[in-house]
Amino acid sequence: QVQLVESGGGSVQTGDSLRLSCVGSGRNFGNSGMAWFRQAPGKERDFVASISWTGSLTYYADLAKGRFTISRDNDKNTVYLQMNSLKPEDTAIYYCAAVGDYSPWEPPLVHEYWGQGTQVTVSS
Repeated sequence: QVQLVESGGGSVQTGDSLRLSCVGSGRNFGNSGMAWFRQAPGKERDFVASISWTGSLTYYADLAKGRFTISRDNDKNTVYLQMNSLKPEDTAIYYCAAVGDYSPWEPPLVHEYWGQGTQVTVSS
């Protein structure tokens, strides 16, 4: 069974940092582009960041630029999202996804697998 499992979420205060992890199992995700998305209550799911299968290329939404860093360790089948200087508006469920159309110029549109999400809550 193919799975993506996120972890690392939690409740923090404004200005704090969190590192989210997404571990894949059931197949080798080392050849897949990967991405992070988030969904706040009552809102649509938003793209956050994506990374190429080698890890050498990344792409960020404006909301993430300068504060978030996506990375991966293919030996561990794991993708990370380092989030710094967190704000209350970052409160959301964060999802990772394996994508079929990674590009360094735009968000991916082909989402092959999704994780179940991890909650991030930032209080002021």
